[in-house]
Amino acid sequence: MATTTPQHPTMLPRYAVIVAGGRGERMQSDIPKQFLPIGGRPVLMHTLERFYGLVERIVLVLPRDQISQWARLCGEHDFTLPHTLALGGATRFESVRSGLASLPASGLVAIHDGVRPFASRSLIEACFTTAEVSGAALPVIPISNSLRRRSSETESVAIDRSSYVAVQTPQTFRLDRIRAAYEIPYSPSFTDDASVYESAEKGSVSLVRGEVTNIKLTTSLDLKLAELLLQSPPSP
Repeated sequence: MATTTPQHPTMLPRYAVIVAGGRGERMQSDIPKQFLPIGGRPVLMHTLERFYGLVERIVLVLPRDQISQWARLCGEHDFTLPHTLALGGATRFESVRSGLASLPASGLVAIHDGVRPFASRSLIEACFTTAEVSGAALPVIPISNSLRRRSSETESVAIDRSSYVAVQTPQTFRLDRIRAAYEIPYSPSFTDDASVYESAEKGSVSLVRGEVTNIKLTTSLDLKLAELLLQSPPSP
């Protein structure tokens, strides 16, 4: 897998937009998944801590009806890490656009899933370093499972998995370019920030080697894995 990690960029201001709007249906929980506890504290607190000290500002995007719950949890856990809030929208596209609107006109921004609490600081740094030079950085990992493309309900054909990668966050960009990209009309084909960036023809996206531990917590099994990862030595 070809990846890019430039060595000597000029330092630009760095920011993070953490998008957290999940409802927890696949967790089979009434509690939004970003508020579920791992290691005794909500997932989202672990996620924000990954960026603390690496960026000038953390913007947390939450639905309006979850803001009071987040404030209550911060009080209960004495969570005082500095961050600002932005209102989430009906889609992730609208939520990211809201978060970007609260940032300055220039710099670099890492856009990250609120339920990915294990991105290492070295991965975050690599994404910023790459985006500063190329404009956009996308963390990816190789696909280990075999892949097949369906041609009907019952038929399929094997495809070469070496041509594909699995996408992670933080997806990191020059701030002026990604904000301009998010001015285009929404499309259901926008599955992540890189797809918006490419659709707006803002440039190519450079790949950065991701991490198998940088998991997105989606199911109850993911929560169990998260507890195990918390017991492991922290990533650098």
